[in-house]
Amino acid sequence: MSGHSKWASIKRKKGKVDAARGRLFTKLIREISIAARLGGADPAANSRLRVAMQVAKDNNMPTDNIQKAIKKAAGEDEGTRFEEHSYEGYGPKGFALLIEALTDNKNRTSAEVRHILSKYNGSLGESGCVSWLFQTRGVIWVNKEQCDEETLLGVVLEAGVEDVKIEDEGFEIICAPEDFETVCETLKSSNIPYQSADIQKLPKTVVTLNGDSARTALKIMEALESLDDVQRVSANFDIPDDILEE
Repeated sequence: MSGHSKWASIKRKKGKVDAARGRLFTKLIREISIAARLGGADPAANSRLRVAMQVAKDNNMPTDNIQKAIKKAAGEDEGTRFEEHSYEGYGPKGFALLIEALTDNKNRTSAEVRHILSKYNGSLGESGCVSWLFQTRGVIWVNKEQCDEETLLGVVLEAGVEDVKIEDEGFEIICAPEDFETVCETLKSSNIPYQSADIQKLPKTVVTLNGDSARTALKIMEALESLDDVQRVSANFDIPDDILEE
């Protein structure tokens, strides 16, 4: 399971892959804005901005929305300034949580995150307490009806991917972050559509949860991701399939 995005798999199985389109757009716009502010408004010279724009386009965000976010960050238009903050902590039974946020009010976001963890018997930890358990990787998902295994492997292995995990519903392609754009472009040029593509924090190892602990872990993840300020939540747990079928 090392290097596998179990939470992403769970969301796919439960049909909860950012069903709230408005919330997804809010998170994408924030990422575009801060990428442009930190690295400049020229995508050609700013890889983080290129990736953010690509993910936004893959999720059908209108070009006008993308350009407006860039202009705000470049100071051409007035707008709220967001700052990056990350939170590290633990859920029940000690599984690790890495919470990435973009917020205009750190105190508000910290209080919201702390409240959710406390509600479900989790806790915040010190900076660096769990981040070492995760690695940054590009993750791309292709449904099986879009491409057969042999064709897909022939295409992506040439692009230098690290791993392709074969699941019941499709293929999870994992690559180094610096190869993310190349892999996405290779799929497009090979006429292989993908359903999602993002830079994620993947766990190096996982802990298995059962029963009430597994159910609580799902509630924590869903509650944290429902916060507007939270961009991404990573965790290192695995749960039995029968819990997902409840």
